Amino acid sequence: MNRIGLIFTSLLVLLALASSTLFVVDQRQFGVVYALGQIKEVITEPGLNFKLPPPFQNVSYIDKRLLTLDSTDAEPMLTAEKQRVVIDWYVRWRITEPSDYIRNVGLNESAGASQLNRVVRNAFQEEINKRTVKELLSLKREALMSDVKAEVLDKVRGTKPWGVDVVDVRITRVDYVEAITESVYRRMEAERKRVANELRSTGAAEGEKIRADADRQREITIANAYRDAQKIKGEGDAEAARIYADAFGKDPQFAQFYRSLEAYKSSFANKSDVMVLDPSGSEFFKTFRSGGNAAAAAKK
Repeated sequence: MNRIGLIFTSLLVLLALASSTLFVVDQRQFGVVYALGQIKEVITEPGLNFKLPPPFQNVSYIDKRLLTLDSTDAEPMLTAEKQRVVIDWYVRWRITEPSDYIRNVGLNESAGASQLNRVVRNAFQEEINKRTVKELLSLKREALMSDVKAEVLDKVRGTKPWGVDVVDVRITRVDYVEAITESVYRRMEAERKRVANELRSTGAAEGEKIRADADRQREITIANAYRDAQKIKGEGDAEAARIYADAFGKDPQFAQFYRSLEAYKSSFANKSDVMVLDPSGSEFFKTFRSGGNAAAAAKK
């Protein structure tokens, strides 16, 4: 039993020793081997590697992929005409020399992102100070980003190189600070309201003009129609009078009898009509007094 336990213990020790001397470098990482706190070797190729067990040698890893740094600072910057603007930007960068990076920047990616953020912001501030808001929003915006990238590369490749490469610098948004933005919106709103009121006034005046013209045309049309109607009516009355005159001229007694009947009809149109006359002496009832003789005489 003691021999089996000894063999088992020896195997565990050997496994622990092997695990402390073997390490795997991923294809997305650099492997940095330290010997007593100093960089001994930088492994750039993926695969299985060997090192001395701790504390003689240790290994750490640094990301070799393309990284993105987004702006987080919302502090305004001044343009050439002293306008306060806020910009959003991002930087695409990667670690190319792990030894220089560790010596001059830090042990992890966050250290490089923090320092790179400061450098990029300072470069943007310097370049924006030279340009107006109109230039920031025009085609010169590309030149601004190129100049910022050049300044950042000059800084990270200086006397103490960072061991990084800046691939791209981009602006995603340029805007006024909130107070100025609200003021601009209010001016825009007031201008739109002014234009809308002007259009309404113009439309109302044009509507009144159209309505007045339509009313005038209506009155003219009605007047012309009334004139034509009266003319036709007059011509009809004249023709009727001529026909009556011709007919009554052929038989005056019948005409007198017919007119008397029309007069009686008009006088007694309603049951409530009352006339106070002397039937014996009034000419109005002459036809009544003559009875049927008048009608017979009229027929003859």
